[in-house]
Amino acid sequence: MKAEPRDTSTTSSSPERKPEATPTAVIDIGTNAIRMAVAEIDDTGNVRVLDNLAQAVDLGRDTFTRGIIRKSTIEECARILRSYRQFLQEYQITREDRIRVVATSAVREAENSLAFVDRIFIATGLQVEPLDEAEVNRVTYLSVQPLLATEPRLTDARTMVCEVGGGSTELLVVQKENVLFSKTYRLGSIRLRETLNAYRAPTVKLRHLMESQITLTIEEIIEHVSRDGPIEILALGGDARFAASELVPNWTPGQLARVPVEALSRLADQVLSMTTGKLVQRYHLTPSDAETLGPALLAMVELTKAFTTQHLWVANVNMRDGLLMQMAAKGQRAEHFDNQIIRSAMDLARKFDCDEAHARHVAELSRTLFRALQNEHHLEPRHELFLYLAALLHESGMYISNASHHKHSMYLIANSEIFGLRKEDLRLMALVARYYRRAAPKPNHPGYATLDRKQRVAVTKMAALLRIADALDCSRSQRVGEIECLREHGRLVILVPGVDDLSLEQIAVSQKGTLFEDTFGMPVLLRTTGR
Repeated sequence: MKAEPRDTSTTSSSPERKPEATPTAVIDIGTNAIRMAVAEIDDTGNVRVLDNLAQAVDLGRDTFTRGIIRKSTIEECARILRSYRQFLQEYQITREDRIRVVATSAVREAENSLAFVDRIFIATGLQVEPLDEAEVNRVTYLSVQPLLATEPRLTDARTMVCEVGGGSTELLVVQKENVLFSKTYRLGSIRLRETLNAYRAPTVKLRHLMESQITLTIEEIIEHVSRDGPIEILALGGDARFAASELVPNWTPGQLARVPVEALSRLADQVLSMTTGKLVQRYHLTPSDAETLGPALLAMVELTKAFTTQHLWVANVNMRDGLLMQMAAKGQRAEHFDNQIIRSAMDLARKFDCDEAHARHVAELSRTLFRALQNEHHLEPRHELFLYLAALLHESGMYISNASHHKHSMYLIANSEIFGLRKEDLRLMALVARYYRRAAPKPNHPGYATLDRKQRVAVTKMAALLRIADALDCSRSQRVGEIECLREHGRLVILVPGVDDLSLEQIAVSQKGTLFEDTFGMPVLLRTTGR
């Protein structure tokens, strides 16, 4: 078992009281290794890493060449994870809520992904959570954001954060703590190497083929990320850290490294000219790391050339750092992070030419209703965000057609990308938008029928709230702003100050309020306060 460098740093605490620390572990099942970080999280949310472990596996080679994970590889993963579990017992980490196990593209894309997850659970008792692309981007953002704030040249700059992994390349564009763009591209060092090995071409020809494949992805990136204006590129991952350790004298991994692109290009040329055996011998790499080093370095070089940068920043942060930060937050949503998600959704709404003033106003009214009626709906805090986002996008389907646009909205939302949201989150939002008008949810409706009972109830409740919020702005004038909710004689009374005539809104509420009454057992009445 390979042990990674131990981080002995700690966060200072108040001298009056030492925060209580909880031992915690995160395990990342990647394309070419299974890595584990053991840490202490105190009751103020500070994280202190105690140990890092890593052991090589061939998951990526299996998935990207065969489409499935071989039985022998599954058993090897089970053996490694059993040894990790025994290691955790030394730290007295046995509770399931203190251990998080995630997997990325090699497991997510395998045809036998479920069989892999089930086998690992049976063999080790560990529940593996395959992360989708949106969740990986979210974790990446959490891991790099504190580091960006430490470097003045990156604080205000437009910074492209990229990680060329084994199966895919994750890309985030951040400026002043705001996520401007995020996407995952199917360009990975293992995927690239295994695809090109099938050609059995000479080394020179293989390099040309690699450059062609990388160029295709970079052209797609350029379509999404403008080259107008300066941009900084921050690279993550083991291959980037290898380059920094070779090219930056006395680099301290706890700090950002600034790697000259010319030197990086020479290193890539050197690595690509060497056999796997020579790389293992010279740089003391594992065979799997040696095989993927060249393609990853070449991708970084071509990316820097495309955006005409003279240097590449490298950070010694990884997915496990972000996962530990999530666990330290104890499931609480950060307002700043939610704002990033809302920003991404609003960009999508503009793409579909939504009525922005109406969308934002309905979203705010939905939020007000959600908070005022917590004793009635009993939904989780995350559902407030989902409702808000569904309100922003509830008319996006008009981009396709006004007729049945609520169904078109469902399709567009479910098949779009919003930073920080999983496919499951998008599916719930899409259904809420679909039911903001017309028919109530029915068991035979596509999408709704596949939800479990808890999800179905949540969708129905959120859709009922969205219908009322949309009815309150039926005039599209945003004249119904401040509202107050009262329960009176079995009815929900919504008080609206400053609007003398609410007849238009009352008609809309009576037409769209049936779902609310059926769901919560209360008819809705509007009443002006005259103020």
